[in-house]
Amino acid sequence: MSLQTSKDELVIGLVSVSDRASGGVYEDKGIPALQDWLAAAITTPYRIEPRLIPDERAQIEQTLVDLVDQAGCHLVLTTGGTGPARRDVTPEATLAIGTKEMPGFGEQMRQISLQFVPTAILSRQVAVIRENDSHAALVMNLPGQPKAIKETLEGLKDADGKVLVGGIFAAVPYCIDLIGGPYIDTNPAVTTAWRPKSAQRPASTQDNA
Repeated sequence: MSLQTSKDELVIGLVSVSDRASGGVYEDKGIPALQDWLAAAITTPYRIEPRLIPDERAQIEQTLVDLVDQAGCHLVLTTGGTGPARRDVTPEATLAIGTKEMPGFGEQMRQISLQFVPTAILSRQVAVIRENDSHAALVMNLPGQPKAIKETLEGLKDADGKVLVGGIFAAVPYCIDLIGGPYIDTNPAVTTAWRPKSAQRPASTQDNA
């Protein structure tokens, strides 16, 4: 049973995967960074479902399944657990719960991060669609550091604000359209949602509120 209150309500799951943050060793920075960025970027009303969990594959899988199938999320963003270390299993858990892989997101994330650090080639972020009988969601892995989260979502711009490398979020709203989710509008000062002309709505009808 979905906890969604309206078919037009955008629901976003945020999952921070960290043994130490979930254990209280230090404060989680992933979810606050995501919340701040989404608040600046999305102009459509939305609801957040946050989760802070350890690097345990079974728990990551169950959390992602619950967010899509029970909480009714249309978009789930994870942060942490995507490197080559033994405990980094977020990509494996994400692939396990997906019904379609979306490799372009991971490819673009690495291209963006490589503009800043050569070790970006070690990242293993993936994205998938999870579908059930009545609902579908886009699930994406993001980096663990707040600065890298912003760069990945927003892309790389020059001093005048011209986009040099496109961020991944520009493609997210149209992806959500295609899987039957609510229309997402964005703040162009942060990121511009790209859609073909046939999929664009007049400004007066874009707000689902």
